[in-house]
Amino acid sequence: MPFVGLLSGGQLDDRLIDAVRQGLKDGGYIEGRNIAIKYRSADGRFDRLPGLAAELTADRVGVIIALFSPTAAMAAKAATGAIPIVFAIGADPVDLGLVSSLNRPGGNITGVTFFINTLGAKRLELLRELIPSATLIGFLVNPRNPTTQFQTADVQTAARKLGINLLILNASSERDIDAAFTAFIEQRVNGVMVGVDAVFVSRRDQLVGLAARHAIPAAYYLREFAAVDGLISYGASITDAYRLAGGYAARILKGEKPADLPIQQSVKFELTINLKTAKALALTVPPTLLAAADEVIE
Repeated sequence: MPFVGLLSGGQLDDRLIDAVRQGLKDGGYIEGRNIAIKYRSADGRFDRLPGLAAELTADRVGVIIALFSPTAAMAAKAATGAIPIVFAIGADPVDLGLVSSLNRPGGNITGVTFFINTLGAKRLELLRELIPSATLIGFLVNPRNPTTQFQTADVQTAARKLGINLLILNASSERDIDAAFTAFIEQRVNGVMVGVDAVFVSRRDQLVGLAARHAIPAAYYLREFAAVDGLISYGASITDAYRLAGGYAARILKGEKPADLPIQQSVKFELTINLKTAKALALTVPPTLLAAADEVIE
């Protein structure tokens, strides 16, 4: 029975892992029947990823699926040049140096990108639609994330076009998040955007709870935030991307080489609005925004 190593930068979420399993199943592999999966999760502590990647390499898995953070893919690539690697990330893998090009990745690595990091401008526009009078928006980022500079540049450009000032604060731990929200309150921001990062997903209950406690409208990048009473989320469908990654892993197990599999781009996006949270914040959601939503949580 072949082994698949699943390396995650964040917590192992059942809904997302099920998407990987579905991709493997579509390719003819069912966990427990003709394939086994070894799970390794850093739970947002990126410094653990090199050690976890080394464990999977030592176990001689047939393929490593690196998820949730570009750092997981980078750790896997650093750990082995022989074992095939399939990633699913929200950044440009060429910019990160993971592959030489999208069409011809080369080496032992390929995967799926959903360019979630380039959607910050759209999330800022959506937040502005909900609070038209906003002039100061807080932007929370993790300085340890290699994609933060790209995210920040994207949002800064959008903010200038909208005439919005940004208050950019760093956070990479529970304590940092608390301190950042204290600063947001002191500076009287009109709303907050949460940057793309595995740490923030793992701390989503804390982030959504702080936004609710201080009555701050906040925009997020994954449906998982809106599902726990976050106001609004807009981003790529991460479940679709993970399903595609599972499918690529299945093809590799059947003998195809990563170098021959071009980087796939997941183009399915999701806009989720939590009406209960909007009402608690005394916000009126424009009918056009409701009509555009893929899911409205009441």
